[in-house]
Order: sequence, then C-alpha cells, then structure tokens
Amino acid sequence: MAHATNGSFVWFDLLTSEPAKAVEFYCRLIGWKAQPFNAEYTMFVGSQGPVGGAMKLPDQASKMGSPPLWTSNVQVGDVDASVAEAKKLGARVYLAPTDIPNVGRYAVIADPQGASINVFKSKQAVEVQDVTKPGEITWSELATTDHESAFIFYSKLFAWKRSRDFDMGPMGKYVIFNGGGRDLGGMFTKPKDRPAPAAWLYYIEVPNLAAAIESAKAHGGKLLNGPVEVPGGAHIAQLLDPQGAAFALHELKKA
Repeated sequence: MAHATNGSFVWFDLLTSEPAKAVEFYCRLIGWKAQPFNAEYTMFVGSQGPVGGAMKLPDQASKMGSPPLWTSNVQVGDVDASVAEAKKLGARVYLAPTDIPNVGRYAVIADPQGASINVFKSKQAVEVQDVTKPGEITWSELATTDHESAFIFYSKLFAWKRSRDFDMGPMGKYVIFNGGGRDLGGMFTKPKDRPAPAAWLYYIEVPNLAAAIESAKAHGGKLLNGPVEVPGGAHIAQLLDPQGAAFALHELKKA
C-alpha cells in the first residue's frame, strides 16, 4: 500500500455547533460509519477506512464569528518549520504547533487571503486511499480574493504544482494544482459581488448525486448550487449542512 507524501491532504475535520446531529446527517447522507475517538471527537469511517471526523466548533473560533466549517490537514515533514515558513509568506497562525497524543502534531493557519487550513505530521505513515470511491473526499477547492497570489503561497509552503488552467469565461481562470503525482484540487478568484471570505470547499464522492441532494434537503441540508456538469463529464453540487457548514458533492461521469 502506498503512503501519502508531503503536500497531500490526509484528513478532514468538521467543526460544528452540534456534533452529534452533524454526524448523524453525514452518516445518513454519505454512508459513513461513526467511530468515537474520544468524548470530544467522532471519526467518519468509509469503505477504505477513516477519512475525517467531527468535533465542537472551538469557542475561540465561534467568538471570532466563524460559522461551522470543514477544514483539512495537509501533511508536512516538520510542522514547526512549515508554520515558520507560512508566517514569512504572510500567513496568520490561529493555533501554534500542538501535539495530539499518539496521533501527530498540527497547527492551524490562515493563508494571506484569510482561508484557514491545517498543517499536520502524523506519527504513523498515512495510507493513500482511492479518492474515486464513494465516501472519499475527492477534490479540494479554494475560492479566494486573489488565486494567483494564493497559489504562490501554497506552492512555496506545500510544493504544489500548477497542473493546468481552465478558462471559466466571465468567471476568470480556474487553476488546477497537483501534489504527490495527482491533481488535488483547484483555485479561483471569486466574483467581486460574492462578499463571503476566502475559504476552502471539499467535495465528497457519491454514486448518485441527484439522490444525495434529495436526501440532504430532506434532512435539513440546503442546496446552494447545482447540480451542474463540469469538464470531463462529472457532476457537482454545493450545499450547506443543517448546522451551516458548506460542503460539496461529486459524481463521476457515468460509464
């Protein structure tokens, strides 16, 4: 089994106002199993193993006005060195490097445009999962105020490479980036009439997008956009969960 390399997305966290209700929502929608890690954290387990987990939105984040959100952990070789480099590049540190007993070390930063992300080093090698399988988080997308500057930041911090650009017409360019030998996600500059702050959005693979959307709406979710077809024939939709965290769904092109 191959192991994740530095610069790979290796874990996803849901920080939410009502963890128990959020876990129930996603397990019903995606088919994940809930596995308690401790009293404060519940893991989401897919067909290939754990993909992430849910916990209460920290009080500090709530006081700063943060809504419930999904965030990601990107593997690095040295958390402290990565945080120091991020600061040099203009990032803000929300949580200084911290150890998670028996798990690893991590820190929470915000890139120069304000989008938050975690840097993480696991104590154990992290196995690479097939992100085309249902239940996997298959794509990571950054909507920001200046995607070219954001890409420079992340390319220096995580050694991400520019794979290709996609022309979205009036919406501008969509930059697809890669790391560890595969495309990981994309970045674009959000329209000026969208006042929302810069943020990452994560796409979860589902076998039937239409059915998943209906299930989400039936259990308190809200459809924001879609379903729409994207280049290559896949279909996507963006939603809010019942607590207000943004997430997206992805269905591969039908054979």
